[in-house]
Amino acid sequence: MTSKQQPRRFAPLAEGSSSEDALPKLKGIVFDVDGTLCEPQTYMFKLMRDGVGVPPGEDILEYIYTLTDSEQEVAMSKIRAIEREAMSLQTAQPGLVQLMDYIDSKSIPKGICTRNFDAPVAHLLEKFLPASHFHPIVTRDFRPPKPAPDGILHIAASMGCVKEQEGQKKGDADQFIMVGDSIDDMTAGYRAGAATVLLVNPVNAHLAEHEHTDLCIGRLDELIGILEKGFVGRVKADEEGDELRERAETVLKQGKAESSS
Repeated sequence: MTSKQQPRRFAPLAEGSSSEDALPKLKGIVFDVDGTLCEPQTYMFKLMRDGVGVPPGEDILEYIYTLTDSEQEVAMSKIRAIEREAMSLQTAQPGLVQLMDYIDSKSIPKGICTRNFDAPVAHLLEKFLPASHFHPIVTRDFRPPKPAPDGILHIAASMGCVKEQEGQKKGDADQFIMVGDSIDDMTAGYRAGAATVLLVNPVNAHLAEHEHTDLCIGRLDELIGILEKGFVGRVKADEEGDELRERAETVLKQGKAESSS
C-alpha cells in the first residue's frame, strides 16, 4: 500500500500537459453510490435498523452476517424492500453528469463499490447516466464489504492493475481515486492504497480532517478542475487538518448560499 507520508499526486489530464510527465498517471476512479452519485437517503438506515432489529452501535451488514442462513435471508429481504422503495426517490448529485462526461472524454475507467444491492444501483445508472459505462460494479453480494479494501482491489484487478504480493497477483489501486461520502469509503480507499476524495455534506464534514481523507469537494464536478490541473492530496492529517477543515466549512457555506439563492 502506498505511504501517506507524501501527498498523493497524479499527472494533469489537461490536453497538452507535459511538465508533470514524471507524475503517476491516474488509472481508474471508484465511486460510492448513496450520498455520492445520488443525494443521501440516510432515513433508510433507521428503517433498516428498526426492521431488522440491529442493536445500537452495530453495523447493519455485520450484524446480519452473524444470523443464521434463514434469518439472513429474511433480514436481507427487508433491507432490499426498503432500498427498492427508496430508489424511486433518488436524486442525482449536482455535477454528476458533467463529471462523468469529463471522465469518459479522458478515457479513464470507472467502477462502483457500494454496500447497496444491485437494483438501486442499476436504477440510478439507467435514470441519470444511461450512456456512461461503469465496470466492474461491486455491490452488497461482494464480501467483505467496505471498509475492507477488497472491493476496490477487485475493481483494480478487473481493470488490469495488479502487482505481485506474497507470490500472488493482487489488485493494485495505488493509481486510483476512491470518491465517497462516508468513513467506510475513506477507509476502504486508504487501505487499498488509493487516493481518497470526500464529497462533503453537513453530516460528514468532520471527516475532512480524518487521516484517511486526501481531499474534499462540495460538488462532483469540482473534481474536473482538480483532475485537469493534476490531483494533489495532503501530506498528513496533523499538518493540514486546519486547511481541510477550513475547506470543508467553505464548501458547506457555498452550498447553503446556493440553496438560498
